[in-house]
Amino acid sequence: MKMHPKIVGGLFGYALGLWVSALSAANVLVQLPPETQGLEGLVQRATSSFETVANEQTTPQDILAAARADYGRISAALYAAGYYGGVISILVDGREAADISPLTHVDTIKQILIRVQPGPLFTFSKTTVAPLAPDTEMPEGFVSGKPALSGLIKDAARAGTDGWRDAGHAKVKLKRQDITADHRNSTLGTRITLQPGPKLSFGNLNVTYSGSVRPERIVEIAGLPTGEIYSPEHLQDTSDRLRRTGVFSSVVLKDAENVRPGDVLDIDATLTDQPLHRIGFGAELSSLEGLALNGFWLHRNLFGGAERLRIEGDIEGIGGDSGGVDYRLGFRYDRPATFTPDTNLIIGGRVQQLEEPDYRERSIRFGAGVSHIFSDELKGELGIAYQYSDITDAFGSRQLEHILLPSDLTYDSRDEELDATRGAYAQLDVMPLAGLNNDALGVRVYTDIRSYISFGDDSRFIFATRGQLGSITGARTSEVPPNLLFFSGGAGTVRGQDYQSLGIPVAPGVQVGARSLAAISAEFRVKVKGPWGLVAFADYAKIGAGGFFDTLTDDHAGAGFGVRYHTPLGPIRVDLAAPIGSNAGENFEVYIGIGQAF
Repeated sequence: MKMHPKIVGGLFGYALGLWVSALSAANVLVQLPPETQGLEGLVQRATSSFETVANEQTTPQDILAAARADYGRISAALYAAGYYGGVISILVDGREAADISPLTHVDTIKQILIRVQPGPLFTFSKTTVAPLAPDTEMPEGFVSGKPALSGLIKDAARAGTDGWRDAGHAKVKLKRQDITADHRNSTLGTRITLQPGPKLSFGNLNVTYSGSVRPERIVEIAGLPTGEIYSPEHLQDTSDRLRRTGVFSSVVLKDAENVRPGDVLDIDATLTDQPLHRIGFGAELSSLEGLALNGFWLHRNLFGGAERLRIEGDIEGIGGDSGGVDYRLGFRYDRPATFTPDTNLIIGGRVQQLEEPDYRERSIRFGAGVSHIFSDELKGELGIAYQYSDITDAFGSRQLEHILLPSDLTYDSRDEELDATRGAYAQLDVMPLAGLNNDALGVRVYTDIRSYISFGDDSRFIFATRGQLGSITGARTSEVPPNLLFFSGGAGTVRGQDYQSLGIPVAPGVQVGARSLAAISAEFRVKVKGPWGLVAFADYAKIGAGGFFDTLTDDHAGAGFGVRYHTPLGPIRVDLAAPIGSNAGENFEVYIGIGQAF
């Protein structure tokens, strides 16, 4: 490509670009032929002169340096778009920038004129990558007759090498790359030759680390499948396991430089520790439910084996009008890689006091179990627990003891937990329970399903939905702790309705929790300007006294709108909601918190 032609007279008929930047009378202009005006944006984005001139601290010497560098930048941008016969001229006050020595002293620069004649669009004449591993997929567009975008050549080479790595050939090399441009026919021929090397198997994990986790535990947690055929997917799994512990701030895994006899490849791991402890807190405010505070303390490496101990507590209902103040204090211990690299041992417990509108409950729970990571999106837990409850409600005062078998399965493909714009979330909880001081025998089932669909530029519009279903079968209502029954109303179900205002009436002004629940929520979120956003929402719920949703009777609904201010920690949420239906307009509620409502 000619980078600075001497003859430019034929270019004066070119259309003038629309971008003009100024600094002390310094302008940057772009000229392209009328038939290629669609490339103006590409050229402007590739040009550093615009940004340099706009900088108030820029000197004329800086502008000259940027102009000289723009030849290569624009040339690369044209190649990426399939133009290999372009002519570029960059005039600095009428002089070709490439002809001006970088050591030349320049007192002032008034104009940078960038003239680009892209030439014809090239197409691929032939596209060859060989040899290829079985089932290797080449990038779409890397075929004869298609525009010869330079990025496709890089993608094809990467796809070829990735194919061999997926087949166990970790040391595959790009042996040769031949690219031929035929300017007469405006075509580009590409031949890429690969050298796969031998099929390798995983060797040892060689750890470079000076932290406090025992080396043998690092190897157990990593779960590198020593002896199996090399696989980038297995290597990523190893890296993910180490990151999931939360102990390491940096995890870098690399193939060893040399292959050991027997076609064995070791993996080098370089690890850096996180701070040993972490604390956090949160808050949420509701005009009816009052202020809720929560906090936690985390130890990341309790016994030197990447064990985590988390102690957390929360206080709810401060200054509220929804019963009394609720207290909870709990702990959870996780030991990674206890039975398999993806299976953790968990031990936990909590004490709590709930002063709700329709009951008071004091309870202690202690249990143990396992958690398992099935994939990046799917995980589950299974355990056994003992719970003692001291209860006062519509059934009087009583003490209950239960053996619980809690289990849950969670699928989460959301892009962000606190401010999702796409993906889905689904949780299924199944908990058989058996009474120790009565004949209660039942099962509690609860599921929470959420979906997020975004559209528009930069996901400006988001439609979010949430559905909740719950059911208790077998055990009678009086045999189940009230906090395991279902109420509706408030931030978690129907905004605008009083907190836990919908239950099963047993006497005038007296109610108990339901044995079945069905609830749905929908939000339409709009990013307005900068960090600001608006939300419109509606919630609906229905409950019943029987299980399996066969006796859903009472229902209520609410709707409202909210404002969001997006921060690095998540959106600050302010929602205003009111009831709809028979009690519409009677009151409204305000909810304030961090993160979207769901």
